[in-house]
Amino acid sequence: MKRNETPPPATQQELLAVLKARFVKHMNRHAGIDWSAVQARLEARPEKLDSLSKMEETGGEPDVIGTDAQTGEYIFCDCSAESPKGRRSICYDRAALDARKEHKPHDSAQEMAAAMDIRLLTETEYRQLQELGNFDTKTSSWLETPPEIRKLGGAIFGDRRYNTVFMYHNGAESYYGARGFRGLLKV
Repeated sequence: MKRNETPPPATQQELLAVLKARFVKHMNRHAGIDWSAVQARLEARPEKLDSLSKMEETGGEPDVIGTDAQTGEYIFCDCSAESPKGRRSICYDRAALDARKEHKPHDSAQEMAAAMDIRLLTETEYRQLQELGNFDTKTSSWLETPPEIRKLGGAIFGDRRYNTVFMYHNGAESYYGARGFRGLLKV
């Protein structure tokens, strides 16, 4: 499936069923939000289902975590307990990937996110997600890195250890089997 391609109707219904089941199971993530309103928005914007399908296929377990106060859009985020399995062992961005002379990873977080039409979480969004549960207790996730840090060759990532959310830095070209990224999509 190409970028921004609408999934076939049968696939849409299967995905909607998975998303609804997850929504109902984790009501604490979206108190006060009604599934029928979310589903109506998704059905009105079927191209967003493509992104959610890709999030699901790579192990992200996307779920609604709130609404954008300014636009009213529903915010979907990867809510898998650990960084999505299908998005690990990647460096931060294309520049980092190109800078590696050997042992290059297969992709970068920024490029994978762009191909899925989602974006990486900011530090603030990552901390807000961590208020909804314990995420990344064995893995870590690349985060949107401020330009001033990236310009110096670094990138930031977060995880949860010792019941505390930590933010760290690393060279953007580094990659680890336990580091991936979480995406965010507004619908």
